[in-house]
Amino acid sequence: MVDSVEQFVADLARERTDSLVNQYAVEVPGLDRPGGAAIPGFDLVAKARPDGYIAVLATTALAANPILFRKLPYDAEKDFAPVSLVATAPTVLVVHPSVPAKTVKELIALAKSKPGALNYGSAGNGSDNHLTTEVFKNATGIDVLHIPYKGGGAVMIDLVAGQVAFVFGTIPSALPYITSGRLRALAVSSLKRNSSLPNVPTVSEAALPGFNLNAWLGILVAAGTPANVIDRLHAATVTALQRPEVSERLTSLGLEPVGSTPAQLGAHLKAEIARWAKLAREVKFEVVD
Repeated sequence: MVDSVEQFVADLARERTDSLVNQYAVEVPGLDRPGGAAIPGFDLVAKARPDGYIAVLATTALAANPILFRKLPYDAEKDFAPVSLVATAPTVLVVHPSVPAKTVKELIALAKSKPGALNYGSAGNGSDNHLTTEVFKNATGIDVLHIPYKGGGAVMIDLVAGQVAFVFGTIPSALPYITSGRLRALAVSSLKRNSSLPNVPTVSEAALPGFNLNAWLGILVAAGTPANVIDRLHAATVTALQRPEVSERLTSLGLEPVGSTPAQLGAHLKAEIARWAKLAREVKFEVVD
């Protein structure tokens, strides 16, 4: 169990990073349940035996799903026990080179000149890129069409092919296309610039002062898992993150390694749930039955 978690975090920093980040929820030691705003993965863990053998790599979707879906088969606040906040990362606003916008302000102006004509892609309802773009839409007053995909890999493929105009993509999924010139990066969604894209401004710098949204990755297990088991899983996570090759790789991909305590992840999740509930009162998110 502990070896599986440590290996899982190491895999996150190697060749599997892109697929894991874009699936939004996978189980340790590797029982994939992607799709559906990660609801299948979350539900699997929520109903799992509380022994620590099945865990979920969660993102913002866990906190935001309650405002996007009228019915969920689990309770985000009651059915999970936190292990560790693994990493945080901004998303990056990328456009296809055919889009005549080289800055955030130019993209906003373009969208306003053609209401409803531009589209954006996401990894699905509740994904980080969907949520970030909806907040961006609300802040700018633009009218653009949402095209949800079944996973982040598919949306990036179509963005590169010119089927969608822009995406707030995860940095690991967008970085190869940015460096190869196949996509144009306009801004990152955090308050500070990202070390993997030092020449790319923040949305706050470029157009919307104070704009700040970050994706996050956290490991959780079923509620009721014994404290000693959670402590062992937490220790394995921190051990993996402390490996130089792991932390350096995550940083190079635009993620900031954290390795928080279980209590810190619990507080983070509670704050995220409250934040998205507040945003739902300000932003018109589409609610799915």
